Amino acid sequence: MCKYQEVVERRKDGGDPARDTLEGLKYKPKPSVQTAKAKPAHVAERSAAQKITAAQKSPKAARKVKQIWPRLASDLQFDALTGHASVEEREEWYAEHSYYLANVSKRASRYIYYILESLEERDMPADLALLPFVESAYDPFAYSHGRASGLWQFVPNTAKHLGIDQNWWYDGRRDVIVATNSALDYLTELNKRFDGDWLLTLAAYNAGAGTVNKAITKNKKKGLPTDFWSLKLPKETRNYIPKMLALVKIFKNPASYNLTLPSVPNEPHFMAVNTGSQLDLAQAAKLADISVDELYRLNPGFNRWVTAPEGPHRLLIPSAKAKTFSSRLLKIPARDRLRWQQYKIQRGDNLVTIARRHHVDVATLRASNQLDSDILKIGHVLLIPDAGNGISPLHGANRGLASTEASRIEYKVNSGDTVSGIAKKYGVSTKQIYAWNKLKSDSIIKTGQKLVVWGKTPQQSDQGIIRKVGYKVRNGDSLSLIASRFNLRIRDIIEWNSIKASQYLRPGQSLTLYVDITHADL
Repeated sequence: MCKYQEVVERRKDGGDPARDTLEGLKYKPKPSVQTAKAKPAHVAERSAAQKITAAQKSPKAARKVKQIWPRLASDLQFDALTGHASVEEREEWYAEHSYYLANVSKRASRYIYYILESLEERDMPADLALLPFVESAYDPFAYSHGRASGLWQFVPNTAKHLGIDQNWWYDGRRDVIVATNSALDYLTELNKRFDGDWLLTLAAYNAGAGTVNKAITKNKKKGLPTDFWSLKLPKETRNYIPKMLALVKIFKNPASYNLTLPSVPNEPHFMAVNTGSQLDLAQAAKLADISVDELYRLNPGFNRWVTAPEGPHRLLIPSAKAKTFSSRLLKIPARDRLRWQQYKIQRGDNLVTIARRHHVDVATLRASNQLDSDILKIGHVLLIPDAGNGISPLHGANRGLASTEASRIEYKVNSGDTVSGIAKKYGVSTKQIYAWNKLKSDSIIKTGQKLVVWGKTPQQSDQGIIRKVGYKVRNGDSLSLIASRFNLRIRDIIEWNSIKASQYLRPGQSLTLYVDITHADL
């Protein structure tokens, strides 16, 4: 793993970890894919005896390059592989859409240093830091219709093979550290399998090693070359490699493509802080003096409002805020790291219905209340972790009124927006948006139009994390099946895509969905 500094709490005397001192620590390499199942991917801390800082351990990284993008440009190696017509086609597209690369580069600025450091320690090509541009546009919340998720776009089966944890609380595919370690492990494994050929390695990362091997075998039988450009591979893979190589050419010399990259210091953007136990994420954001949105963007692996009971017990915090966060965290007793509410058991209640009502899992209810069985007594009080904001007043009886706990948001309508999509994004109803903006129910909103919304940002509301997802219809799909899978309403899907309820879906048809990635079956 990369030479990276971590702020941790170390136990001095076997006491409460919340009272421990702070020391620098680095992560150790994630176990190889052969042994990944024996050790969870999030178990990544080195022993305290290996205290070390990035500057001490990484002389090459400490060279005098002040900005991250010039550092990347100087380390790119794949430019010798870019001499192909299909690469030039993608290069032209990127050059014409330089604003797109500028936006993605801005998003990448949180993660690029960490990824470059990880590649450097493993002696892997720095070019691979561009792979998330192609895979996810450097969005850790990216999700594809093929069920791939995170910066490195792992599908569930590949994640399982690599030992990445996926559960109700946490999805390691979105965890920046875990997913990066796993991706580099996987790329290393594939590169050995394909005798060091990086184009075949990347093709296998996209299409699967089996698909590439079959194409190689077919060409061998016909006496044809077996390099990437000579193989008959899926269309997506044939486009995938040129995209990657076009990015290599552009980032090698961005100025010649009129690409202005954001200023990003060649230094750690975040530090990992050992929390020792579960912690409410809204509380963590306050301790670090950052927004909940920023905390989630650095820690996108957590599905809920709180870190997972079984870990990882660490949070990525902006470097400038890490010490402040750590010192404040020390002052909070472990019992106060979660907010609790009391619930009196009613006739007809059971653990499943109570868990669903309060957005927790049954195991958490059992553990929190030390229950030996699922038998509940009427009148008995349960302690339930409180989901930060609780139930938003926006979902109460006064739906036509702005909540006093909500903020006034001026939303500028983008191309493709719908009233229901905006409503879902901010956790309000379509009727509220119509009322607040004095619109008729049949009014059509236009690109550039400004709407007033009284609500909370997607990461602040109890609606979870809403992301726009492009979904391709598969054989056997129906509106009800898709709605059920993504925890959506059929009428919303119909409105977002301007289709009729009676209309048959066609395999391959593209649908736009606004999905809460923390609750959908991803």
